[in-house]
Amino acid sequence: MSLRLVDLYNSAGQSAWLDNLQRSYVTSGYLKELIDQGVRGLTSNPTIFQKAIQSSSDYDEQFFAELGRGLSTSDAYWKMVIADIIGAAELFHPVYEQSHKVDGYVSVEVDPRLARDTQGTIAAARQLRASINRPNVMIKIPATTEGLPAITQMVAEGCPVNVTLIFSLERYDEVIEAFLAGLEQRSKDGLSLEGVHSVASFFISRVDSEIDTRLSQSSHPSAQDLMGTSAINQARLAYQLFTDRFSGSRWETLKARGAEFQRPLWASTSTKNPSYTDTMYIDELIGPHTVNTIPEATMHAFIDHGSVSTTINKDVSVSRQQWSLLSECGVDVQEVALKLERDGLDSFVQSFEDLMESLRQKSKA
Repeated sequence: MSLRLVDLYNSAGQSAWLDNLQRSYVTSGYLKELIDQGVRGLTSNPTIFQKAIQSSSDYDEQFFAELGRGLSTSDAYWKMVIADIIGAAELFHPVYEQSHKVDGYVSVEVDPRLARDTQGTIAAARQLRASINRPNVMIKIPATTEGLPAITQMVAEGCPVNVTLIFSLERYDEVIEAFLAGLEQRSKDGLSLEGVHSVASFFISRVDSEIDTRLSQSSHPSAQDLMGTSAINQARLAYQLFTDRFSGSRWETLKARGAEFQRPLWASTSTKNPSYTDTMYIDELIGPHTVNTIPEATMHAFIDHGSVSTTINKDVSVSRQQWSLLSECGVDVQEVALKLERDGLDSFVQSFEDLMESLRQKSKA
């Protein structure tokens, strides 16, 4: 058995989480095997649940039982999701305890249709948290402008939060501010900051896919050389922002009261371009106090032939230079980030609505 994931954490300080979940993973013992190999947490999203529920009959018994109890299709869906999240959270609970509540989390996303609704997101996050009622579950909240106040509020309530769909350094800075503001509000309310954990999910491969498309249309002499560099460069600059923001007097005051870092989490780390190595977005983004949530095929590739060494601080000056060159090549990185945010939200909403329609049809069968 390869212990590369164990080595990733022990020698480099990066936690490997699995970016997938389906019921058979819990019931078959497969997820437990991955935990034994060094997987330290798990993330889910509406697309993952759409694939899980539509591609197997594992959920049929519970689905029809929930309908038989008078639940709506939507409520039955959430019951199935919650059952999977609880099952996974129980398997990860030993990791949660052994890591002093740093790892061992299972992430579940609020209804993606609420991404532009601050109060709706807060209400949904509270309801999900109460329904699941497990300490090692993170509620995923999108890093939209409307999501930022919801992040602050849920952190102030002591809820573990996974901030998702971050595509720019500017938005990441706002996410850190939302987290710190939540901690400060919680401290002001006289509540403990210990055990209030959060991750900020910075999406990786989609950045290269979008920027590479634009670079391929640029006549600038540097455009070709920049292909396949943007996602890693931006993530390395994000890590510099992380180290800057989680230092200094403001952070030290919170840390003295028991606060923990909001760790950067690298998401969407499978390579979309077949000319790039399949473990590129793991190998090149390794560093302390980080998480990489890894799709299953990419995880097995990394276990087989990945490389473990600290790379997140490598050539940061080059990353900064190449990142600034993008504008000269006609790439507006802010416009790219907004497009990717819209596309990401639209994709999750589409997955959710497609699954709801599929379940409605199944309920009539």
